[in-house]
Amino acid sequence: MRVLFVCTGNICRSPTAELLTAAYARESGAGDLSAHSAGTRALVDHGVEPTAAQVLRRLGGDPDGFRARRLTPAIAQDADLVLTMTEQHRSAVLTMAPRMLRTTFTLREAARLQQASGASTVAELADARARHDVPVPAGPEDIDDPIGRDDETFARVASEIADLLVPVLRRVRG
Repeated sequence: MRVLFVCTGNICRSPTAELLTAAYARESGAGDLSAHSAGTRALVDHGVEPTAAQVLRRLGGDPDGFRARRLTPAIAQDADLVLTMTEQHRSAVLTMAPRMLRTTFTLREAARLQQASGASTVAELADARARHDVPVPAGPEDIDDPIGRDDETFARVASEIADLLVPVLRRVRG
C-alpha cells in the first residue's frame, strides 16, 4: 500500500508521518507499505525542520536525506491512501485530484473511522465515513502546525501523529 501524507510546507508534520511510517514498515516487515509526503505550499528541496528532525529521531524516524516537494495531481493520484494533517489540506488534495475522494482522509479522521468501524481496507474507511452510526466530531480534525512554536509543541505534535498513525497502519490495507 502506497500512503501519501500531506501538510503545508512538507518540512514538519507530513515528513514526520512519512518517516515514522517507513520506520514502522521496516520494523514490522510490512514490505508492501511505502510512504511519501508532499506539501500544498512546500518549501521545495528543504530538509526536515531542525526541531522536527530532533523529535523524529527520538521517535525512531530518520530525517537524513529527506527533501520537501510540492503536491501535484500526479503525486496525489499515485497513492492508495492519502492522509492529510488538516481538513484544509484534504480539500486541497480533492480540488487537485477529485477522483481521490474515497481514499483521502485527515489522519485524525482515518484513525477515528478505523476505530469506530473496525475498517481493515481503504474502501471500508470510505464506507465508514458515510455511515450514520459513526460519530462525527464537533470541531475540525486537524493536527496543529508546530512551525514557530516551542520544542514542547513539536514533541506533542509528533507524538500525536505517531499515536494516530500506528493503529491505522496496523489495521488498514489497500
